[in-house]
Formats: sequence, structure tokens, C-alpha cells
Amino acid sequence: MSTRTMERTDQEIQEDVVTELKWDARLQPNEITVMVRDGVVTLAGWVDSFTKKWAAERSVHRINGVRAVVNDVDVRLPGAVQRPDSDIAAAAVRALEWDVFVPDDKIEVTVADAWVTLRGEVEWDYERQAAERAVRRLAGVRGVTNLITVLPERPTAAQLRSQIEQALVRSAETDAESITVAVEGDTVILTGRVRSWAQKQEAGRVAWSAPGVAKVDNRIIVGMTARTGPAT
Repeated sequence: MSTRTMERTDQEIQEDVVTELKWDARLQPNEITVMVRDGVVTLAGWVDSFTKKWAAERSVHRINGVRAVVNDVDVRLPGAVQRPDSDIAAAAVRALEWDVFVPDDKIEVTVADAWVTLRGEVEWDYERQAAERAVRRLAGVRGVTNLITVLPERPTAAQLRSQIEQALVRSAETDAESITVAVEGDTVILTGRVRSWAQKQEAGRVAWSAPGVAKVDNRIIVGMTARTGPAT
């Protein structure tokens, strides 16, 4: 049998996405519609909180065969949940102050029409992600734009590449042999092929976790390749 790329059909992906969305207790049945074309999943419909919109997107990324997600889900806040921008801004500032992983003195908060924008500079990507998580769950928030940049101390390119390659080997959720790491300045470039979006995402997370990384260009392709067996 010759080596060939074994792709899942759009119908198979759609069925799994619908099932996964129903499995998530945070989402209500029939809130979200799903369309799939060439492995790209488009979500539509509306939900009553930004947390639900984000949860739906994360659920879809876990499905094997998904190459990308277009999240067109609209957030429509019930009247009881709507809050003035000033209240949301104050709550966001407090949430950042209370999160031990967030250097709140380095982050600026702007709120317009219930949409929160974060700006600033941090040394680690986990701090950037923690800041977004802290405000994403606040009542009344329709969306979050994270413009926080990562400006860490910079090791040499060789040191950075070695650290990331070793971390990929340690991770049980990645196939390190299928991933190539390159470093250009403070940018990490990942290439190769993995079997699921979750593996691609985990490789990106590993790269972001390394000290000195300011940007990750994740070019890893999602697609399962069949093993080569004896000819029949």
C-alpha cells in the first residue's frame, strides 16, 4: 500500500463538531449552526455571553480534521446583563489586579460598546493569555481584543531552538519528530505535519512558553498521513 494522505470528510467533521457542541454544558442546543468546507469550520448563530462564543470555538478546535475555524457567532447580551462601559472597565481593572499571573501595572484597558481592548508589554506569553482570561469571563463583555505584546529577555537563536525542541519531546501531546523548529530573531517558525488541530495548537503553546519568544509563526499542517505497509 502506498503512502497517501487520509483526510476526514466534511460531513464527518461536521457531525463531530455538532456532537462536541452538544456535549459542552455551557452551550444550549440549537444556539449555533455549523458549516464545514475543506476542513474549515464556520460557526454562526448567537449566544448570550462572550464566554460561550469562546467556548464554542475552543470545542471545535479539539476535533480531529479541523484545519481552521471561522467564528461568526454573535453575542447578544440580555438586558439584565448589559453594563455601562465604565462598569466593565472598572471590573476589568480589578480582575487584572486580582490575578497573580498578570502584571497589571503593565496593561492598559479600553472599553467601547462592551468590547474590551488590552494593550501593554509583558515578558511572558502566559501573562498575556492570563490577562485575556481574566476579562473574558466578566459579565457584560461582548468581546476581547488582546493587543498585549511579549518582549522577553532574548537568548541566542540556537539556545531558543534547542529549548523548544526539548520541550516538544517532553510533551505527550505532540509528535516531536514531525515538527521542525526554526528561529529568526525572536520569532519561532514551526513547520511539519500533525494529525490534529490540538497537536498543532500544543506545539504552538510549547513554542510560546519558551523564554525570549515574541512571535510564533505556526505553519504546521493538519492532516493524517497513512503508514506505509507491505505491498499486497
